Amino acid sequence: MAQFQAVSSYSSSNLYFRRPKPESSPYHDKLYWWRKLPLVPGLGKWGIGINGQAIFYNNGSLVRNITRVHRNQGIQAVVSSEKETLTSGAPNLRGKLNKVVLAYSGGLDTSVIVPWLRENYGCEVVCFTADVGQGIKELEGLEEKAKASGACQLVVKDLKEEFVRDFIFPCLRAGAIYERKYLLGTSMARPVIAKAMVDVAREVGADAVSHGCTGKGNDQVRFELTFFALNPQLNVVAPWREWEITGREDAIEYAKKHNVPVPVSKKSIYSRDRNLWHLSHEGDILEDPANEPKSDMYMMSVDPENAPDQPQYIEIEMVSGLPVSVDGEKLSPASLLSKLNEIGGKHGIGRIDMVENRLVGMKSRGVYETPGGTILFAAARELESLTLDRESIQQKDALALKYAELVYAGRWFDPLRESIDAFMKKITETTTGKVRLKLYKGSVTVAGLESPYSLYRQDISSFESGEIYDQADAAGFIRLYGLPMKVRAMLKKGI
Repeated sequence: MAQFQAVSSYSSSNLYFRRPKPESSPYHDKLYWWRKLPLVPGLGKWGIGINGQAIFYNNGSLVRNITRVHRNQGIQAVVSSEKETLTSGAPNLRGKLNKVVLAYSGGLDTSVIVPWLRENYGCEVVCFTADVGQGIKELEGLEEKAKASGACQLVVKDLKEEFVRDFIFPCLRAGAIYERKYLLGTSMARPVIAKAMVDVAREVGADAVSHGCTGKGNDQVRFELTFFALNPQLNVVAPWREWEITGREDAIEYAKKHNVPVPVSKKSIYSRDRNLWHLSHEGDILEDPANEPKSDMYMMSVDPENAPDQPQYIEIEMVSGLPVSVDGEKLSPASLLSKLNEIGGKHGIGRIDMVENRLVGMKSRGVYETPGGTILFAAARELESLTLDRESIQQKDALALKYAELVYAGRWFDPLRESIDAFMKKITETTTGKVRLKLYKGSVTVAGLESPYSLYRQDISSFESGEIYDQADAAGFIRLYGLPMKVRAMLKKGI
């Protein structure tokens, strides 16, 4: 690249300034030069200053990297092609980045983010899409869309097996449920996607990552905490917290202005997130908790009223707290979950309607479909009733609440979650066996349990007399166990 240096001794007092009205510019707190600068020797035929920067045109080439103009101060310039992006010295740039990896879905928001990043950060954009089981239709035509939006590359990674094996199954083993109902479908998916983005950033030499999460939700936290944990040197760009776009119409207008193909698919009235574990629905009539969800909203499960009139029995085998087979068929984690989604959805299993407390402080209402996950949680819970003693179950349940809270809050890579996970792995070592479940019109009930590590002994539990348990021993136990209550009562009565 050709370079040169030119020195000017003219004073900035010779320039005319005006301050734009606040509503007319995002840079209303800075001075703008609105007339041409006097000719500076060696820098071509004309120049103009914008936002406290000097920009010159020199024989068909654009000059960039101009320092701020101060009294009796020189000007440093670098000549570049007029097609080249301005650096951080240019008026419209919020900063200068080299290459950004964007979490990309192909929808309107992320399609618009691509040119916005290029325009505001002067960078190349590598779009990244994670296949976490959202469906083949969501992945069709993504490369064409990404490049049409201005991306230099699209990277797609199949994360389904990793998602289920390394993120869903640990939560299943822990019994992690947020606020009594939510099986953490979106919460578990974000860290696996963000982890892959960090890997891609390293592979392509990117210095930043970006996402399309709004500033009001949980997902922005989940993405960014993962970025912080895995590569604190990466810059993070969150357009929804920076740009002037306020809604869908603004985004469409921006897309048209920048020749970005606007997705022609019909806009759903609901905000949805789908992966192999669940499908969530938010927005529209669901924003009022008084409204019942419409029956045509559901996509993974039939209405329980319309489910088969005959129950279906299935058998799930588990080893150390994790499922390995369905009806005797050994399956990979993702394949096993897919099969249970199909079975459970047919019987209307796994519909949850809840008002939850978001991490950012507000309450929100969501409706979730988790057919396969609901079946697996029921199987794990029932098998633990055989293999864990009372104290272990109580401690596990107490830690499960904290585990769920950490996952919901995006702290997957937090040492506390990892430590609790180590406890869960140890405590479920003997949770091995088979669970027979009955599926019928939205319900999941246990129909049979067996385990080589069962703590249940029929010869002890039977109402018939046995050699191990002498019923007469209960009298002394009750006297000792109830002694604190007896002493308190004696005190009250003055005995």
